[in-house]
Amino acid sequence: MPSVDYKNVCVIGAGHVGVPHAVMLAKKCPKITVTMVDDDPRKIAGWNSSLLPFYEPSLQESLEDVRGVNMRFSTELEQSVSESDLILVSVSTPLKDSGAGAGFAPDLMHWERIARLIAQAAKGPKVIVERSTVPVKTASSMAKVLEYNNKHKMVVLSNPEFAKQGSAMLDQASPERVMIGGEDTPEAKAAVEGLVQLYSTWIPKERIIVSGLWSAELSKLTANAFLAQRVASINAISALCEKTGADVEEVASSIGVDTRIGRYGIVAGVGFGGACYETHLKNLIYIARSVRLHQVADYWTSVLTLNQYQKTRFANLVVSSMFNTVSGKRLAVLGVAYKKNTSDARDSPAWDICKSLIRERAKLAVYDPRVASEAISLGLSTEDDAQHLVAVERDAYMAAAGAHGLLILTEWDEFKRLDFQVIFDKMAKPAFIFDGRNLLDQGALRAIGFQVYGVGKPFDEPDPSLAPATAPPVMESLPSSYGL
Repeated sequence: MPSVDYKNVCVIGAGHVGVPHAVMLAKKCPKITVTMVDDDPRKIAGWNSSLLPFYEPSLQESLEDVRGVNMRFSTELEQSVSESDLILVSVSTPLKDSGAGAGFAPDLMHWERIARLIAQAAKGPKVIVERSTVPVKTASSMAKVLEYNNKHKMVVLSNPEFAKQGSAMLDQASPERVMIGGEDTPEAKAAVEGLVQLYSTWIPKERIIVSGLWSAELSKLTANAFLAQRVASINAISALCEKTGADVEEVASSIGVDTRIGRYGIVAGVGFGGACYETHLKNLIYIARSVRLHQVADYWTSVLTLNQYQKTRFANLVVSSMFNTVSGKRLAVLGVAYKKNTSDARDSPAWDICKSLIRERAKLAVYDPRVASEAISLGLSTEDDAQHLVAVERDAYMAAAGAHGLLILTEWDEFKRLDFQVIFDKMAKPAFIFDGRNLLDQGALRAIGFQVYGVGKPFDEPDPSLAPATAPPVMESLPSSYGL
């Protein structure tokens, strides 16, 4: 059977997964028409304006090249589905917040709803492609909904997204790999080959991996689990470094030379965050528990436990280092995005740390170059009196003015270029810096006069006459029953 030739592509879900991919697809394949559709009219209005819904480096420039040329944004899902031959689905898969498996099981309500909408709108055969990260055999559920609600032949493929926020456009332009999974049927093979031909317009064929449907679905969960594990592993070593006087960056550099380990992701910090790692780990834990692989589930649960422990340690360090109290003290918080080069602060480790310090009655002055003040307020809104204890500042210097301590929680490059002599002069003394990303030249900061604490770094020795030897925990560790 010959491959399917795709001309009209509909992308459902105008978020961090759907938009960068759709823009690059339109840019690299000018002969096809790409329609980005979402049921949120405010989001679509944002994509049709110069004020985009979220920040991603070079996204705006690429969007301007294709918007109104061979790419458009719409809320008309039924029309867009009807006119397309290829439908890429990039909707979210949140965790269930109630019922069986709450907090770990994926909630597939959006996927079932989209499947029913496609079945209702499709006037002929369609190829539907999963782009978001989904649990294994989600494609089977979608296929059943389509089969029972539409007489035409529907093929469901899996094409997981491996691009990283902060470098999504570069990753889309030159991906390390593209994975396409399909069933072993003539229709599915033709659909897969058509997608391979579409991507090979700009991606070398040797980077395109064709696999079974379930392998493709499981691969993205596995990739994120392994990446999260690397972060948790080096953070565990950072705790040991602090106790022994070793330097975690020297340890990481040494082990990274080993080609079996590699350098990527071995960077100590305040913990991993974002919408993917924790959610996908919990999905993996849920799947393992569901098939009675409890030892496997326990293993991945330990990665989550370690990540929570790292955030706990950092918050405790701030309190214990500042004479065992931050009550009433102004603390400058630089960065709440979960990593640099994104405006996304979902599940950022900064939230847990900030909330812990609010509970200790610290006054936080928060600055992030890309996260909106409304998002900062929303991120801390669950804490009592947060509105009285949190101020959002316009720049780092305003945040640091009068502060007793300064916390680096996101590795924005602009923080490395700050004039710390100016900052030191404006801070209360002694002036503390807690570098949660090991971003700064800590020796230079000490020369200015700062008391400096990094992650996995030898610490400034506190004056034992000024503070107790130990401090009470700020955040509780995860209970031993954490999991399903």
